[in-house]
Amino acid sequence: QVQLVESGGGLVQAGGSLRLSCRASRGIYTIHAMGWYRQAPGKERELVGRITTGDITTYADSVKGRFTVSRTYDKNTVSLQMNSLKPEDTAVYYCVASDYAGDYWGQGTQVTVSS
Repeated sequence: QVQLVESGGGLVQAGGSLRLSCRASRGIYTIHAMGWYRQAPGKERELVGRITTGDITTYADSVKGRFTVSRTYDKNTVSLQMNSLKPEDTAVYYCVASDYAGDYWGQGTQVTVSS
């Protein structure tokens, strides 16, 4: 079992930056994948970015070059640095962790980008 707690959401103007953090309740060395999804009103949840064993990252085309996912092992944390934010990035952002037992989700944090 892993509990995930997100922080760092909020309101920002277009072109601005935000950094989301997700802290796991235990060490993340055995969690082979961590990442972020988002869900905008009326839309399906979509992958934003993830980081897997060996710190290999994958991103949605819509955020490539603007968002960066990283892990800090000694703090049991995965982060999402979001730059050059756009109004279409507005959504609830969810942290997810995957290990041998399954997937675990955080409660979500709201990101709102004003134009």
